[in-house]
Amino acid sequence: MTAQPTGGRSKKIAIIQSNYIPWKGYFDIINMVDEFIVYDDAQFTKNSWRNRNRIKTPKGPVWLTIPVATGGRFGQAIDEVEIADRSWAEKHWRSWQTHYAMAPFFTSFAPKVEALYAAAAKEERLSLVNMTFLKGLGGLLGVDTSLTWSRDYTVNGSKTDRVIALCQAAGATAYVSGPAAQDYIEAEKFTAAGIDLIYMDYSGYPEYPQVHPPFDHAVSVIDLLFSVGEKATTLMKSFGAADRP
Repeated sequence: MTAQPTGGRSKKIAIIQSNYIPWKGYFDIINMVDEFIVYDDAQFTKNSWRNRNRIKTPKGPVWLTIPVATGGRFGQAIDEVEIADRSWAEKHWRSWQTHYAMAPFFTSFAPKVEALYAAAAKEERLSLVNMTFLKGLGGLLGVDTSLTWSRDYTVNGSKTDRVIALCQAAGATAYVSGPAAQDYIEAEKFTAAGIDLIYMDYSGYPEYPQVHPPFDHAVSVIDLLFSVGEKATTLMKSFGAADRP
């Protein structure tokens, strides 16, 4: 599959492994680009953001973790990972209810988030659970970026070469990367391929009143929605940005 921008127009893409109920920065990258490729044929790593995220409680941040089957499955790809306990969604939603019932916009957004958990509970694989939340939470934020899978494209190579191959297959003229990739990405290969390399800057996010202080940025975007409601996007970087495609 190969997609080309029409009429010589530029096309920004990002390629990131799926996360469970990600933080606001993840959705900022999605909103910055024209196409977001979910890189879920990469190897699954335990104790990562793939199947867990953090919420605030009176005793501090805690993890909500989706139990997954890993025994005897070393090397499995993210899109092969199966849910090990189908009651996880009910338990996670109960945690949101317990710790966020007093949040200013919990009543407004709770039915929509609960519906996402009900839909996710029906899925048997982690990738589909994560995509359910990416689409649903993105919709609540007003994100309209096209979401695709890395497996939708037939490409070769590994590491930087594979990312570039995906960019080329998707018809990208620019690639938006998380800042941590600066430690290992081979920037000269993007230059040689004629693809602009852009690094996301996560610094400078404003704080907002959280239901359980002290403030912590590294929590699910659901915390932001329950805390400030429809004003959530005013505390994110990409919405209304001049360089938004």
